[in-house]
Amino acid sequence: METAVIAVIGTLLGSVATHFFQRQTAERAAVLSRAEQLRQERISAYSAFAGALVDYRRGQNDRWHRARQAPGSMTAEEARIDSYRLRSTAHQALIRVQLVCEDSQALGLAAAAFEVTNCMHEARDESDRSQRSEQARETLSEFIGAAAPGVR
Repeated sequence: METAVIAVIGTLLGSVATHFFQRQTAERAAVLSRAEQLRQERISAYSAFAGALVDYRRGQNDRWHRARQAPGSMTAEEARIDSYRLRSTAHQALIRVQLVCEDSQALGLAAAAFEVTNCMHEARDESDRSQRSEQARETLSEFIGAAAPGVR
């Protein structure tokens, strides 16, 4: 009888221990899965933002050149309208970055890169436009450098 009680107690303790360890393993797996999902979301958001900002910078350069070549022309107007579409896409991508990024430095650089790109069409001359375009490119590179460690 004693051995039967000991066997039952041993079985119960084994079941409790197994449950405890399985629960810990499941919780750990859930945490790791969530971390990997967030990492993938960040990679997607950061990549989309970088791509949208590169396109927006190109559109702003195009807008500036067309406005100088033929002010008030249909091509200048089309370039302006295209820059609005590109700005909207870049702004949406910036919002995605703001939703998934926890690094305040990276967030600041993302906002700065958007703003620098947004003001490119206001350049006074070719030298100013070129400087603004380069500043936009550099600020985007700084954002990528600040955000990259969070997704590695």
